[in-house]
Amino acid sequence: MMPSLTLNAEEIALCERLRSLKLSGMADALETQLMDPNADLVPFMERLSTIVNQEWQIRYNKKFSKFMKKAQLRYPDAALDETIYDPARKLDTASIERLATCHWIDEGKNLLITGMTSSGKTYLCNALCVSAIQQFKTVRYIRANILMLELEQARLQTTYLDYVSSLAKLDLLAIDDFGLMDLDLDKCRDLFEVIDGRDGRKSTIIVSQFPIHTWFDLFQEHTYADACLARITDKRHSYRLEMNGISMRDAVK
Repeated sequence: MMPSLTLNAEEIALCERLRSLKLSGMADALETQLMDPNADLVPFMERLSTIVNQEWQIRYNKKFSKFMKKAQLRYPDAALDETIYDPARKLDTASIERLATCHWIDEGKNLLITGMTSSGKTYLCNALCVSAIQQFKTVRYIRANILMLELEQARLQTTYLDYVSSLAKLDLLAIDDFGLMDLDLDKCRDLFEVIDGRDGRKSTIIVSQFPIHTWFDLFQEHTYADACLARITDKRHSYRLEMNGISMRDAVK
């Protein structure tokens, strides 16, 4: 192991000043360099770059973790790996790659993901959410029945407007398992408030095992069905992905 140097008083003071400025990453990197007897063999700009990059990475990781925690993803480690190119999954990989750039979120467009049970819809949805979080876009993932429950609880606690407003501000709202809940009149109204508050400004992902052409019948109140579906299924403002390939549960057995 290469012997390290000890820091003199001036070097210690400099590192402490960096820490007092809440630049602990830079302080640690500088300290490492100062204790390396061969550090002067490295060009100045390379050394400076290492110091700055370490601070940047620490701050990025902290911010990313904060955004991830708020997103409440089911699969926080989801990623667009090589499995999306498996022909047996029958995926539109070109569209998925473009969606991963998140330009559609900047444009406030929606994404509708439908397909068979166990085809990987939720995982893909979460992977796209991670792509958005990597660009520090605000994201929330939630199952449809939990969304309805939270809206009901917010009304009982007189925080309904605040809750709907918080959802409206999200860059991306991902609603999973759409259709696996009863949409009575109150729930139809609640869903409309959420969708309408985001319409044309913010992006929403809807994940469902039911084909889009059957969604109308999920609503008990057809006036709200028309209003909601007009906002989330308009082909000019919504992209679509169908996932009808192999079962991912069977694939990992």
